[in-house]
Amino acid sequence: MSSTNTLLEKDFIVQGKFKKRKVKCGYCGKWCNISIVPHVRTEHPDIWKSWQRSFVELRNQGLTPRQIMMQYNMLFSWTVIEKEIQALMEQNPSLIKVNPVKEIKEWRPKNFRLERTSVWRFPKRGDWAVHTSEFRGNWAPQVPRNLILKYSRRGDTVLDPFVGGGTTLIECYLEGRNGIGVDINPVAVAIAKQRIVDLENAARLNADFKLPKVKISIIHGDARDLGFIKTESIDLICAHPPYANAMKYTQNQEKDLSHIDNIEMFCREMGKVAKELFRVLKKKKKCGVLIGDIRKNGTFIPLEYMVMNEFVNVGFTLRERIIKEQFNDKSTTFFPKLNRGRHLIAHEYLLIFEK
Repeated sequence: MSSTNTLLEKDFIVQGKFKKRKVKCGYCGKWCNISIVPHVRTEHPDIWKSWQRSFVELRNQGLTPRQIMMQYNMLFSWTVIEKEIQALMEQNPSLIKVNPVKEIKEWRPKNFRLERTSVWRFPKRGDWAVHTSEFRGNWAPQVPRNLILKYSRRGDTVLDPFVGGGTTLIECYLEGRNGIGVDINPVAVAIAKQRIVDLENAARLNADFKLPKVKISIIHGDARDLGFIKTESIDLICAHPPYANAMKYTQNQEKDLSHIDNIEMFCREMGKVAKELFRVLKKKKKCGVLIGDIRKNGTFIPLEYMVMNEFVNVGFTLRERIIKEQFNDKSTTFFPKLNRGRHLIAHEYLLIFEK
């Protein structure tokens, strides 16, 4: 199969699929097994740099990694493109352009009711206000909304130590809570900041909706070191940490928890997170943690149970253990052969701790 594209100056030839895939370099004619990426990186670095810049430019125009992959006639996978975009933007945050939300359909969810059971189901991800799913791995806004409305009051301060795309902070703003968001990923920080700006701008243009007066802070930092937050100053914690290295959220951040391959080491580091969260939380207040189990090298890892113990060991008391069903999650079906004959993990746990 011959592949040409206006984005490629030369003709690349792709033959076969998966492990039998071969790609002929359009610049030097060398055949490469499975992927052309290592070859171009090494032998044609200037070309690879130009492609990297193109990935970011297309992403900033609103294209997804999958759409960019099609622009390059599937020479490489969308996951490669996603990693390259992430790496380049981490190195140079000025490249980050967050596309503003075009239109707000509704400011709050219709017919919303607090969850009353220990099983939560959200088949459709909430998209009210400026919520989006662009930050891969962020939680559905129904989760922090339930936590905020049930365990805090207007004027309280809520902390999200893994803020991601800013989902928790948007809910804080809408419901009159002060919010502090922390993330080790500079791209996540940029996205979260833009979403808060989007929310404020949209509210200014809407005469029928007024945002409460709150203070929202978004900080590039490490959840294991929250020295910038005073002891016992937080009224509620909403945390959605990485599930070890099941999905890497950054490429260049060495201290990112999602880079830790060893499960025991990951849990020890989560113990450090738990210790800091225990310190900053006020007595009798709640800390919600959404965490799931994983499979690693064919073995089932009860990650939720292991992380739960780390929180209990620093002094937290477990008050609730909620099962949250997962919908539209492709992480467990990405490698069908590896999952053959196994039950797909289709739930997470929401742990509610109290200090």
